[in-house]
Amino acid sequence: MGIDLIFKIAGIGIVVAVLNPILIKSGRDEQATLVTVAGLILTMIIISGEIKDLFTLLKSFFG
Repeated sequence: MGIDLIFKIAGIGIVVAVLNPILIKSGRDEQATLVTVAGLILTMIIISGEIKDLFTLLKSFFG
């Protein structure tokens, strides 16, 4: 886990935080919700890869 992971997640958060109010003010509430959900799913995918690496490391350490 490096600093690049933190920057990726922060970048996704910034993009979602900028797009969400813009879409809401233009009357596209459904797209704003989809952008938020897509950002959440993308972040979860990135984190799940790191969790997989953690479990692999623990398995090799104790196995």
